[in-house]
Amino acid sequence: MDCIRKSSKRQIRDPKVEKPIVAAFDFDGTLTYHDTLFYFLLYTHGVVKAFYYFFFLLPVFIAYLIGKIDRQRTKEKVLRCFFSGRPINIVRKKGEAFAKEKLQHHLRPEAMQRFQWHLKQGHRCILISASLDVYLQPWSKMVGFQESLTSRLADENGIVTGKLIANNCRGPEKVRRLQELIGPREGYYLYAYGDSDGDQELLALAEASFYRKFEESSG
Repeated sequence: MDCIRKSSKRQIRDPKVEKPIVAAFDFDGTLTYHDTLFYFLLYTHGVVKAFYYFFFLLPVFIAYLIGKIDRQRTKEKVLRCFFSGRPINIVRKKGEAFAKEKLQHHLRPEAMQRFQWHLKQGHRCILISASLDVYLQPWSKMVGFQESLTSRLADENGIVTGKLIANNCRGPEKVRRLQELIGPREGYYLYAYGDSDGDQELLALAEASFYRKFEESSG
């Protein structure tokens, strides 16, 4: 609790600029304590079935760790195993329920305080995450983000394929999606918050970047 009290006393400065101000937040590990896809899979399938699938996927995880397949293919293999053949509307309903019932237990209080500060300043707040749209889009609307840019689960005729629509929203894809949404970089002042190498390009784009922290450095 002490760290939360300290962060609430030392607010970041609202820059005196005439440009619109944008605050871009990563989700997993930044607004939350850890990755949330794992918990979503547990929520949708139950512990026993989920771990059965994880055991079945062990060769995929090993192939990823030794560099045989990339992150996107790994993620799509996991999604195919868990969701392929299911109606997309059912998966979305599960995502909405997960967002309402479970996600609040994974959130960092100090991170949400920082998000609330940006909202109160009237900044445009955008969630940018590699996690799935089926639970992050309803959650982001619920808490007040103006937009969310996420990895998107693909379907054909309403049935989940296990593929992603376009690229996993990570690394350079985060920058591409942000600029596609809000236009030329010189048109806004950017705060960016992240916690991993998948956020480095986004952090490098910002005037004010916060890597695993929510306070400006003193001095």
